[in-house]
Amino acid sequence: MLQKDKRVLTGNEGIARGFYEAGGLIAASYPGSPTVEVIEKLKEYHEVYSEFSTNEKVALEVAIGGSFYGARSMAVMKHVGVNIASDPLMTFTQTPTNGGFLLVSGDDPGLASSQNEQDNRFFGKFANMGIFDPSNSQEAKDYTKLALEISEEFQAPMMLRITSRVCHSRSVVSIDERTELEPKGINRDKEKFCMVPPGSRKAQLFMKDRIEKLEDYGYEFHINELEEREGSDTLIITSGMVYQNLKEINPNASIWKLGLIYPISKKRAKEITSKYNRVIVIEEMMPFIENELKLMGIKCEGKEYFSYTGELDIKAIEAGLHKAGVLKQIKKYREELVETVPRAPLFCTGCPHRPVFDILKKSKAKTIVGDIGCYSMAFLFPFQQSNIIISMGASIGITKGIKKAMTKKGDKEPLVAVIGDGTFFHSGLPAIINLLHKKNEGENMTFIVLDNRTTAMTGGQPNASSGLYNEVDDMKVNIKELLEAMGFDRVKEINQYDYKATAKLFKEEIAYDGLSIIVANGPCALKYNMEEPYYYVDPSICINCRACIKTNCPPLRMKKYEGIEKLKSSIDKDMCVGCSVCAQVCPVNAIKSSKETDREDDKIDN
Repeated sequence: MLQKDKRVLTGNEGIARGFYEAGGLIAASYPGSPTVEVIEKLKEYHEVYSEFSTNEKVALEVAIGGSFYGARSMAVMKHVGVNIASDPLMTFTQTPTNGGFLLVSGDDPGLASSQNEQDNRFFGKFANMGIFDPSNSQEAKDYTKLALEISEEFQAPMMLRITSRVCHSRSVVSIDERTELEPKGINRDKEKFCMVPPGSRKAQLFMKDRIEKLEDYGYEFHINELEEREGSDTLIITSGMVYQNLKEINPNASIWKLGLIYPISKKRAKEITSKYNRVIVIEEMMPFIENELKLMGIKCEGKEYFSYTGELDIKAIEAGLHKAGVLKQIKKYREELVETVPRAPLFCTGCPHRPVFDILKKSKAKTIVGDIGCYSMAFLFPFQQSNIIISMGASIGITKGIKKAMTKKGDKEPLVAVIGDGTFFHSGLPAIINLLHKKNEGENMTFIVLDNRTTAMTGGQPNASSGLYNEVDDMKVNIKELLEAMGFDRVKEINQYDYKATAKLFKEEIAYDGLSIIVANGPCALKYNMEEPYYYVDPSICINCRACIKTNCPPLRMKKYEGIEKLKSSIDKDMCVGCSVCAQVCPVNAIKSSKETDREDDKIDN
């Protein structure tokens, strides 16, 4: 018997592999941590069509289209992305699936990379979907395949809810061959797929019957595993990564590990829990499983011992079980702390956003409405130039709402909003168009579109303007031309790296008594591998003013030069990408390009 190929994969890679092995054909996503790696990995499987779509709603619709044709299809997004996709989702789940359909939701306990801690298990139930919750990479792969099979068997869309820790952690995965499946073609039963009354009224009952059948199926579902501990009167019910942490503790209790967390078989749950005096549910974030059991009339405990927020690591689970009286004592861990230099999040070397926020900090704008992207970091020290950040694309509508309220009060303070190019295309366009509605003269609003032509914060995925910078990407939307075509009459474009010209334009537009839009261009230095001749400091000219240091570029620091008493600025030439912003802000021209200077001169800084 041949030994199976085994590989060490992340949970995201496990999902991609599972979709490939299951004969998946159509996959779409909008990049967002923690699930961005799924589509990146799927690019390696040429049998699968995969794309990063404009936003999550579009990604879901692409996957829905694949499913309607009878192809196994998948939409992938982070938890808040499901909010964007919810309009088609809540209606699509009324229809019978033709090809297996899977929605992957990357939840983020502890907010490692998110603006909230939304628990999408509740969204899955709300949408009448079956929900799978893997605890490692092998299960991520297996549950992906299983969910697609069950989706077709029950004609029901499925959700794979995975958390950040499982997405990024690695474990051994058994590799299987791909199963090729021929798409069945479109089912033209209009009443089942045209979701307007009276068809959608019948669909409500169809959804109810479908979930009940799936619950019956769950009675003997093998991924809901019971691990009985002889002599124990306590049952712990859990799922996902919490199960792996719980196994490390090895409490004196039986464990019922759920792989399918919705719907839970009421019959099976009552049979199992009736054997125990105590039932304790351990789950991250909201009490989803606990609430489901209580709705069945099963007495259980849970959130009185475990936090509603954050990840439940081994220490947190031990503390909760000790509080519940399951553990007599808590283990003492030996902690060896290594002193490290604290490092706050900051813009990359040569980032085009840095001069923008340095200029805004020096401007007369008191209120700056931010958005979601790399530039969100502008609210942190030292820039501190975002007063409000809510969600993708929200900066535009929020700014209009603030300004309309200010107008009612007679407040003429200028407002500035920033939005990235990826976010502009994702969800900014409808709000931008809405600025034309009831547009009044004298309402001072300046909107800055930061166009670095990539979705930078999630790893440099393409967006609709990326093709203007390279030949690989196929969309070449010019934002300025698009805005002018919409009907905006004051749209200016500037190179973000041209500091003085950008500062002059910002000053003019912020002072302008009306609505203006600035498209600030500059390639993402990391994505496009910016590497111009490096800059260096001549300490004999430097006056120690720290103007360059205040731009907060990583290669810049103050240092002691031999024979010079005061600290002077310096540039790490190995980090410098040659963006030139530091040289432009230097008032005495102490910063020079290595391209324009003899090699002897740059030895001064070595």
